[in-house]
Amino acid sequence: MNLLTTLKFIARHPLNKGSEMKALARFVRWQISTRLTPYPIIYSFTNKAKLVVQKGVCGATGNFYCGLYEFNDMSFLLHFLRKGDLFVDVGANIGSYTVLSAAHIEAETVAVEPVPSTYERLLFNIQLNQVNGRVNAINTALGSTAGKLHFTSKLGASNHVSIGNDRDQIEVNVDTLDNVLEGRSPVLLKVDVEGFETEVMRGAHLTLEKETLKAIIIELAGLGNRYGFDERKVHDLLIQHNFQPYTYDPLLRKLTHCRSYDLHNTIYVRDAQFVKERVSTAEKVRIRNKLV
Repeated sequence: MNLLTTLKFIARHPLNKGSEMKALARFVRWQISTRLTPYPIIYSFTNKAKLVVQKGVCGATGNFYCGLYEFNDMSFLLHFLRKGDLFVDVGANIGSYTVLSAAHIEAETVAVEPVPSTYERLLFNIQLNQVNGRVNAINTALGSTAGKLHFTSKLGASNHVSIGNDRDQIEVNVDTLDNVLEGRSPVLLKVDVEGFETEVMRGAHLTLEKETLKAIIIELAGLGNRYGFDERKVHDLLIQHNFQPYTYDPLLRKLTHCRSYDLHNTIYVRDAQFVKERVSTAEKVRIRNKLV
């Protein structure tokens, strides 16, 4: 995001409603402080979870500015998951979703992150929240088959499978989601892999067939075009497995069926009645001074 886009995003974020100036002041203070003392800080993510934030790590700073950076999707996770469930975070980055799952909900979590430097930040957030026993963190990429891939390594949350001419490439191991889970049955899956979602889902046939999997949060933003993927085929695959696309309003606790996927994240739901029952009965979560 450029500066103007970032400021608009902060001011319009639902959790900053009524305190827009305070949120913008938080942004300004952060920009100044990181230039004077560029050290990471620890802050309260929710009333039960913490997160490390540092300059340049947009996955963390977005949460610092707004409470829940991806408000609808993160709120869905908080409202849908229950203690003891299994959540799988593919493209975990520094662990925002993983921490919400394991620390706040106390759900079992598998967190998959391929880039070693980002994986180290993920491990730090896991250890900070003392949830090592609930999180299986795996330093690998996921695809349709096991092997090796080249990744960018200096783009933060935008690191992706290299297309050949990217700078600062590294080689990483690749496995399939089915292999990684070893027969375990998640109730919620999140996939955010910067355009490689098609390959991840090709390696997830057994996982998709498990009736325990009730919802998938997936990014189909058109980034698959750089690999020649048609992301409509991912949508079609999920429809074939009886998933339907929905939007979620956290403030109303309302799931609304939609015709197709969003150009950001989309929540796909199977057994809508079960999911609606869960989100409507979940305890409220305190994010800063607001209950969601």
